Amino acid sequence: MLLANLAFTPDFFAVRIKDGHLYGSLVDILHFGAPLTLVALGMTLVIATGGIDLSVGSTVAIAGALACLYISKAADPGSVTTVLVAVALALAVALVLGAVNGVLVARIGVQPIVATLILMVAGRGVAQLITDGQIITVTSGPYRLIGGGYWFTVPFAVLLAAAAVGVSLLLTRSTALGLLLESVGGNPVASRLVGIRALRLTALVYVVSAVCAAVAGLMISSNVSAADGNNAGLWIELDAILAVVIGGTSLNGGRFSIGGTVIGALVIQTLSTTVYTIGIPPETTLVFKAAVVIAVCLVQSPQFRAKMARRRHAARSSRPEPAAPTAPKVGT
Repeated sequence: MLLANLAFTPDFFAVRIKDGHLYGSLVDILHFGAPLTLVALGMTLVIATGGIDLSVGSTVAIAGALACLYISKAADPGSVTTVLVAVALALAVALVLGAVNGVLVARIGVQPIVATLILMVAGRGVAQLITDGQIITVTSGPYRLIGGGYWFTVPFAVLLAAAAVGVSLLLTRSTALGLLLESVGGNPVASRLVGIRALRLTALVYVVSAVCAAVAGLMISSNVSAADGNNAGLWIELDAILAVVIGGTSLNGGRFSIGGTVIGALVIQTLSTTVYTIGIPPETTLVFKAAVVIAVCLVQSPQFRAKMARRRHAARSSRPEPAAPTAPKVGT
């Protein structure tokens, strides 16, 4: 895709500094891919335990709606204190939503796809109730920094996403947490029998997933200085699952790769950017994503790989053997 962009857009790889900010297509991919990276990060931990979280899109919408509603009603929308309270309010609600998902899955035993589907449907309605079905616009410099601002010439959203990825890598690869999550995903019953608090870990990953989605919601609403309860975060849960799959995490749980998820999220964002750059109608983006899903599923399918290996072996066997060189006759 990068080469295709280079063919249609010669300066695709150009990165410039304008007004003290980094600009360029590659910077845009990182910038606009930051919310998806965060959502996919939380989704990776959930899938590592053998679950799935379909409610992250609704959490994105609720977080953005709450923050924008609070800022729009505040006496001083440009105050840092107002923005911090709005962010804390959005994160607190996300904690509650994630805890509800965790209790439904870990304590009550509801299947993850069903438990999170409830919030996926109801949460979108809650977001529209918060915004009263309207788009809430805000004018706040500190809030604008979260998703549309720059820090040290780099988009602030990129720094936030990089910090979240770094902390996740540190916790899951430098401590036993990653191994415990994979143990729970691989065999939750055996994990409980050996003393791992599987239920607590399972509930915890849904809380982390909701918080990651809430931060992504703040980024999205901040970038456009508005909250749209109907369209904010729409279908982002499917993009997050796709990013996790592209990254090599098994949907059956027991194995995950945070680095692979980040690459998967950037691949999806690059695909979207390519569609816009080349001039293809954006409505067809889902078609290209479906093609990527099919390709990834085929590559990860053991039956498909075995079939392709047999075909390659049969093709090599059917080739005629090169003729052996004949020794020259003596005396001729």
